[in-house]
Amino acid sequence: MIPKLTHQENIKKDYFAFLEALSRTDYSGDIEKSYASRLAVATDNSVYQCLPQGVLFPKSTQDIVEICQLAQQDEFADIRFSPRGGGTGTNGQSLSNDLVLDLSRYMNNILELNEKEGWVRVQTGVVKDQLNAYLRPYGLFFSPELSTSNRATIGGMVSCDASGQGSLVYGKTSDHVLALQSVLVDGALLNSAPIKGAELVELRGRDDSIGKIYRQILETCATKQQKISDAFPKLNRFLTGYDLKHVYDAETGTVDLTRILCGAEGSLAFITEAKLHIQKIPTYRTLFNVKYDSFQSALQHAPFLVNANALSVETIDSKVMNLAKLDIVWHSVSELIADVPGKCVDGLNIVEFVEEDAQIQAQKVAALAAKLDALIANQEDGVIGYQICDDLADINRIYGMRKKAVGLLGNTAGSAKPIAFVEDTCVPPENLAAYIIEFRQLLDEHNLHYGMFGHVDAGVLHVRPALDMCDPEQEKMMRNISDKVVALTAKYKGLMWGEHGKGFRSEYGPEFFGEELFTELRKIKAAFDPNNRVNPGKICTPLNSMESLVSVDALKRGTFDRQIPIKVRESFKESIDCNGNGLCFNYDTSSPMCPSVKVTKDRRHSPKGRAGLMREWLRQLANNDIDVLQLESNLYAGKNATVFKKFFNTVAKRKGEYDFSHEVMEAMQGCLACKACTSQCPIQVDVPTFRARFMHLYHNRYLRPLKDYFVAYVETYAPLMGKMPNFFNFFMKMKLTATLTEKFVGMVDIPLLSSPTLKSSVKQHDISEFDLQKLQVLSDAERESYVLVVQDPFTTYYDADVVRDLLLTIKKLGYKPLLLPFKPNGKPQHIKGFLSQFAKTAEDSAAFLNQMAQLNIPMLGTDPAMVLCYRDEYKHALGDKRGDFNVHLFQEWLLPRLGEAERPQSNEQFFLFGHCTEVTAEPTSSSDWAKIFKHYGATLTNVPVGCCGMAGTYGHDAGHLSDSKAIYSLSWEREIAKRDRSRCLATGYSCRSQVKRIEGQTLKHPVQALLSIL
Repeated sequence: MIPKLTHQENIKKDYFAFLEALSRTDYSGDIEKSYASRLAVATDNSVYQCLPQGVLFPKSTQDIVEICQLAQQDEFADIRFSPRGGGTGTNGQSLSNDLVLDLSRYMNNILELNEKEGWVRVQTGVVKDQLNAYLRPYGLFFSPELSTSNRATIGGMVSCDASGQGSLVYGKTSDHVLALQSVLVDGALLNSAPIKGAELVELRGRDDSIGKIYRQILETCATKQQKISDAFPKLNRFLTGYDLKHVYDAETGTVDLTRILCGAEGSLAFITEAKLHIQKIPTYRTLFNVKYDSFQSALQHAPFLVNANALSVETIDSKVMNLAKLDIVWHSVSELIADVPGKCVDGLNIVEFVEEDAQIQAQKVAALAAKLDALIANQEDGVIGYQICDDLADINRIYGMRKKAVGLLGNTAGSAKPIAFVEDTCVPPENLAAYIIEFRQLLDEHNLHYGMFGHVDAGVLHVRPALDMCDPEQEKMMRNISDKVVALTAKYKGLMWGEHGKGFRSEYGPEFFGEELFTELRKIKAAFDPNNRVNPGKICTPLNSMESLVSVDALKRGTFDRQIPIKVRESFKESIDCNGNGLCFNYDTSSPMCPSVKVTKDRRHSPKGRAGLMREWLRQLANNDIDVLQLESNLYAGKNATVFKKFFNTVAKRKGEYDFSHEVMEAMQGCLACKACTSQCPIQVDVPTFRARFMHLYHNRYLRPLKDYFVAYVETYAPLMGKMPNFFNFFMKMKLTATLTEKFVGMVDIPLLSSPTLKSSVKQHDISEFDLQKLQVLSDAERESYVLVVQDPFTTYYDADVVRDLLLTIKKLGYKPLLLPFKPNGKPQHIKGFLSQFAKTAEDSAAFLNQMAQLNIPMLGTDPAMVLCYRDEYKHALGDKRGDFNVHLFQEWLLPRLGEAERPQSNEQFFLFGHCTEVTAEPTSSSDWAKIFKHYGATLTNVPVGCCGMAGTYGHDAGHLSDSKAIYSLSWEREIAKRDRSRCLATGYSCRSQVKRIEGQTLKHPVQALLSIL
C-alpha cells in the first residue's frame, strides 16, 4: 500500500499572511496556494525548477495595482513577484521562489483594433496565434514569429523581445510595440510610448517613481551614448535586456520606454496591455525546400539564399528531420520533403519568398530555381534537390513541422536529452559557418549528441546538446560548456542570448556589458524597482543591492528527478521525459490537444501539469523508501489492502487529512483519457497510461466511488441487460431512476439500450452466424470473401443500428460479414485504473483474437477508441504476449480494396467530425474516409474540431457534466450549427452520444452514410 504523503513545502509565513490579506482587498482574481498549483508553475521549458510561494491570477490591471499597493505595507516589504505568461521560456525567465503573477488565465482579451492606422490593443495574456486568428479575417497579422506561437503570450514575447523566422524583414517584437501599459511595483500605472518635448519635460519633472525613471534613462543615454554604441553588437538580434541603444533618439530627443521594457524579462514592471503594430498579410507566398548532402553544406549555402531576396532561411539538420519522420507530424509533410533517389538528405534549408506583386514573386522564384538547377547539375555546394510549394496549407504544414522540431529533440532515446541552455547563440551570418564548426568541435570533444536548427539568415542557430541532468557530472558539464560558448560567441562578435532571453544566464551580463555599462543597467533597475522585488536576479540587480544575479548553477529539475530510482524513471518515462515544451497549452480550440486545460485554464489539468505532479509523487514515494514497481507487482499478484484499511483511510480523507496523493488524484480525475497527448506531444507524454497506473495504486489505499465500478464493469452488465432492453429502458426512462443514479452513483444521462437488439437485427437481414468450425475448413480463396466484425459494448448494446449498418455495408460491397462473439475489450477498466482486472481481460481477449487471426480473415471494429485500445493499451499491458492480431477500422480495411473505377460525382455532400483519439493516433483516417466517399461519387469534408467533451464515460460523470458541455461548446457546437445535421457524420460512439444529448439529434456514422450511397 502506498503511504500517506504529507510533504508539501509549506508557504513562508509572511507570504501566507500576504495572500490572506490580499483575499480581503478588492482584488478579484484567483489565489492558489496548493502544492499542486505551485508545482504547475515551478518549471518551464528550461532545465530549472523553482517552487513559488503561491500563484496569483489577476483579472485586470486594477487587480495588479491592488497587489502592488498591498505589498507597500511595511509587514509585506519582503514579498517579491515574478510575472508569467505562457511559461514557454527556455532559460527560466519566469521561474521564481516567490509569488508568480500569471496573466494567461484571465487577461487574454483583444481590446481594440484600428485597421486604418494599423494597430491592435491587447491584454498581455493573449496568445500570439490567437491574435493572428482574430486579425486574419481583416487580412492583417502581427508579424514577429516564434515556434511556440500557439501558446506563447504577447506578454512573454514583449518581455523576451521574441523573434524568429522572418526577422530579417519583420524584426523583433520591440519593433512592433507602439505603447505599453504597465504597473510598477509601488502600484503606479505607467503608460509608455515615444514622447518628446513638453510632454517629456513634464514626465521627467514628476516627483514620483515615473519621474525618477525618465530622469535616469535620460542621464544614462546622454552620458553613455558612445559606450552603448560600442557595446551593443551590430546584429539583427541586437539584444535582450535593457535596450539602451534604442530607448533614446538623440536627433529628435525622443524617449521610448517600451524599448526598455521589451526584453526586460519582467524585471522592471508588470506589463498588462500592449498596443501593437500590425500589417497586411502577404498576398503571394512561396516556399523552397532545398535539400543538401550535409548540414554544413546547408549552413554554408545560406548566405547565397539570403542574397536571393528571401524573407527567411531556416535550416534543419538530419537529426531533427529523422525525429520528425518518427512523429505524427511527418504524414502532413512527407510529400513536400520527399527523399532524393540515391541520395541522403542530411540538411534542409526552408526558404520563403513573399510579395504583393505576382510578377516580381514569379521572377524571384524562377531565378532561384534556375540557380539551384545549375548547382544540382554541376554537383556544387552540396545541393542535391529542392521542392517548391505555394499552397498556403502546404506552407503552414511545413512550418508546423519546423515548429514542432523544437520539442521533437526531447524525444530522443536514452536518458541524455537535448536541452536548452546554449540554444540561441547569435553571430553575424557571415561568421556562422565557421562558428558552428568550432561549436561542433566543442560538443564533439565532450562526446555529446546534439540537434541543430534555426534562423541562419539572422545568424541564429538552435543547438541543443544531449545531457542527462540526473547525472551530477553531466550537470557540471553544462556549466563548463556554457562558459566556453560565451567565450566562443564573443570571439565571433556575437551573443550568447540572441533570441530566448537571459533568464538564469544573467550572470554572464556583467562580463558582456563591462562594469561601466552594467552599472547603468543597475541604475535603471533601481529606478523601476529599488528593492529588487520584481523578478529578482534576472538581467541585473538594483544599484547598491548586495544580492546576486541568478546563475546557471541554480537548482534544476534533475536534482529532484535523480531522487527517483533509475528503474522507476525508466518505467514511468511517459511522465518523467516531459521537458515542459508546453505544446499541451495550445490555445486552438479546434486542436484535439488536451481539452481539460482549455476549459479549466488550470495548468494542473494539462499533460505538463499532470506529468510534473506524477514526477513529484514518485519522488516522494522514493524518499519514503517505497518501491512503487514492487507495489504494482503485488497488486497484480492479488495482494490488496483490506477493505477495512481502505475504509479508515477514506474516512480520514473526508475529514480533511492531507495526502499529496489527493492533489495528484484531483488532476488525474480531470483527464478525459482521450490520448491526444500521446501523439500530439512531441515528447509523447502519455497521461492516460500513467494516470491509470496512479489510480490503480491510489485505490489500494482509498475506497473507490461507486461510479468507478459502474463504468469499469459495463462490459459485464451491458450484455445481460441487452437481452431485455425494453424492460430495463422502462426503468431507465423514469425521472426517479435518473435522480437516484445521479445521487448515489454519480452518473448522469445514462443512454438507453438498443431496441431492437443487434442480434435480432442480424437475423432480420439474413447475415450468417459465426461458426468457427465452418471457417476453419474453408480454403484460403473462400476466406477472402469473409469479414469478421469485432463487437464492443457501446455500439453493440447502445448503438446497434451502427453495427447493423456496418454489416449491411460489408454485405453490399460483396463480402460476407460475420459477427464475432462478444468479448470484453477492457478499455473502461483501464480508464478507471482497474489494471489488474484489465490485464486479465486483455489477456483473454488477445488469446481469442489471436485465434481468430489464424483464420487469415480481416477483423474490423466499429468504435475507434475500442479498436485503438487493442493497439496501444494492450501493448502496454501484455507486451510480447499480446500477439500479432490486428483489428482494423472500417476505412483501413476498405481503402486498399477499392477498385480503379469511380462512380460519377453526385451532389451528395457530407461533413466528418473525427473522434479525437482516432484523428491523433491515426492521422490519415479523415483523408481515408474522404477517398472512400469520393470513390463512390460523394464528397466528404473533414471538419477540424477538438474533443466533443464526452470521451467515453467522462461526460456521464455528474462531477464533469459542466466541463463536458463546456468542452463541446469550444468547437463542436459552433461547427455543428453551421451545417445540416443530417449531413454531419461522426465515427465515435461518445461523439454521437454527446451531440444527441446536447442537440437532440443523433449523427450518423460514416458507414451509415456510405450505405445510403450504395
